[in-house]
Amino acid sequence: MEYGILGLLILIADIYAIYNIFTSRASGLAKILWTLGVVVFPVAGFIVWLIAGPRGDRVTA
Repeated sequence: MEYGILGLLILIADIYAIYNIFTSRASGLAKILWTLGVVVFPVAGFIVWLIAGPRGDRVTA
């Protein structure tokens, strides 16, 4: 049961990261690379994205 909750938390964190990546003003290639990093390495990719990912340049609709 504990692993299921941990997996769900990781999934939510990764979805949050991917949403923020796609709403940033980063280039298309950067968005693809960041998304691949988060999808292929869910925990490490999320942590690296938190530290070095695209910052506050989100597109406002």
